[in-house]
Amino acid sequence: MIKLNQHSLDKLEELLVNAGYTIRNEKGNFKSGTCLLESSNVIVLNKFAPVEAKVTYLLEIIRDLNLDENVLEEKNRKFLQQIRQMSITI
Repeated sequence: MIKLNQHSLDKLEELLVNAGYTIRNEKGNFKSGTCLLESSNVIVLNKFAPVEAKVTYLLEIIRDLNLDENVLEEKNRKFLQQIRQMSITI
């Protein structure tokens, strides 16, 4: 189980950056709190969303993305496998 706190948010952001994505915290009026710009590998988080929501949003995105485990560092690879094995309803 991943806790919905700043530490988890930092780990998720590190995982995505290691996979080649850019994370930006911007103000915006997007419904889910995130915006994924697929052609440029940019994920935009609503900077006014609470930390718990940001963690949830990133978990959703990671589950939808087909991240290449071969480009990840070992600790991020294990973390990604842990995320994929989670059975949570978001």
